[in-house]
Amino acid sequence: MSALFHNGVYQPIYNLLVFLYDIIPGGDFDIAIILATVLLKAALFPLSQKQIESQKKMQEIQPKIKEIQKKHRGDREKQSRAMMEFYRENKINPFSGCLPLILQLVVLIAIYRVLFNISNAGFVISSENLYGFISNPGDIHRLFLGILDLSKPSILLAIATAFAQYYQMKMIMDQRKEEKAPEKSTSSKRAAQEEPDFNQIMTKQMLYIGPGLTLFFGITFPSGLALYWLVSTLFMIAQQQYLLKKNASKPPVRLSA
Repeated sequence: MSALFHNGVYQPIYNLLVFLYDIIPGGDFDIAIILATVLLKAALFPLSQKQIESQKKMQEIQPKIKEIQKKHRGDREKQSRAMMEFYRENKINPFSGCLPLILQLVVLIAIYRVLFNISNAGFVISSENLYGFISNPGDIHRLFLGILDLSKPSILLAIATAFAQYYQMKMIMDQRKEEKAPEKSTSSKRAAQEEPDFNQIMTKQMLYIGPGLTLFFGITFPSGLALYWLVSTLFMIAQQQYLLKKNASKPPVRLSA
């Protein structure tokens, strides 16, 4: 598994980053990181689209799922059978959004390892990780815009990255509130108050925990990692705005009784 990850994910990303650095005029490693991030996120765009569509579909069927859970509350076996029958009749796969997420996480880990290893090596490219057609630039220029040393932590870049992640998660929360708001009766509101939505509680916690961890790692690790994370988050914000607007125009899922 380790060899598969290295040869199939880590090494291609490593070579892409070095290739971009080689062809960029002036040899700016920061520009290479930005371009590599955009290219990789663009390549993963279909997976992200599928994941968001799957999440939207699962959210639309939540009222029906809660009905089934309430109907068979005292019998776990009947509840499971009813849920599987419901998914089968409506041709819904509850795990369809997992594979895109896993693949995106694998790529994220690979990018992190590439940037971390290059930084730890003193920004010296390792020939053993390069393909034969990729030239080795040796020592690479590590200053971002000629000012920021990508080998050292940057508080300003870490703060910008944490704020961008906060904005992204806030945007998701606001969208979910808009989707849940319409047509809620007083009784359903009371029921919602009696039974806390643990998913909503966890999302609210992550609104602050996620950016907080990003800030911590940003001021701990080399700023090259924070630069990647910032560009990746900004790309995801633009991507979410596009996909949410696109999916909002689609009709809701029609469910079998």
